[in-house]
Amino acid sequence: MTLSAADWQAIGVTLRLALTVTLLLLLLATPLAWWLANTRVRWRSAIHALVALPLVLPPSVIGFYFLIAMGPHGPIGGLTSALGLGLLPFTFWGLVFASMVYSLPFVVQPLHAAFSAIDKNTLEAAATLGLSPWQRFFVIALPMAKAGYLGAMVLGFAHTVGEFGVVLMIGGSIPGATKVVSVQLYEHVETLAYAQAHGLALVLVVFSFAVLLLVYTIQRNTGFGLGVGGGVGYGLRRERPEKRGDGVEGGEA
Repeated sequence: MTLSAADWQAIGVTLRLALTVTLLLLLLATPLAWWLANTRVRWRSAIHALVALPLVLPPSVIGFYFLIAMGPHGPIGGLTSALGLGLLPFTFWGLVFASMVYSLPFVVQPLHAAFSAIDKNTLEAAATLGLSPWQRFFVIALPMAKAGYLGAMVLGFAHTVGEFGVVLMIGGSIPGATKVVSVQLYEHVETLAYAQAHGLALVLVVFSFAVLLLVYTIQRNTGFGLGVGGGVGYGLRRERPEKRGDGVEGGEA
């Protein structure tokens, strides 16, 4: 069950993809989550639904439409060609773009929940003391949302590592460029190379366990639940202490 050079190469591409996607998503998701947590516009629910759409859409559907959009006759492909960047399908940056959209809810939801949990009175008090909106965000909101950022980084990174359908359709299987761990594992199984598949699968099992352990450690140490497996409501929720009555559960008489 020793990993081959091709396996290590696929692991390297996967880690580079996950790190790039996570960092870019943090930059994109921060203003989006802050806006969603503070805006009162009527169409906010529509934006919420749009952000959460990758949670319910099959990855093959997302991959198919991105393949069309990034092709020579698609809007994204036309733009990248006009800018001299070429076409994105079957390139590393094509994987980055598709993975950012596919993993977006896993980063936005924890940040949105963390920002929503901040006491608005604290921000209003800071405003009366003369702090600008930028100062209120960086001095007050950002430190208070630390648990949300930890959760967003862990979930975004882990979800990108586990992608298969989207990356297969957009990136194909180009060694050293677009072949990620999930595709490498699929090819091992397809060629009946079960010994190599066992080794690579074991790496993913250990990684997944480590991610969940980190998630629950964050939950225990910060008092926020990360809602693992929570669907559209994915995000942070503050754990509430149990109510206790005089020998009656929930305090009911």
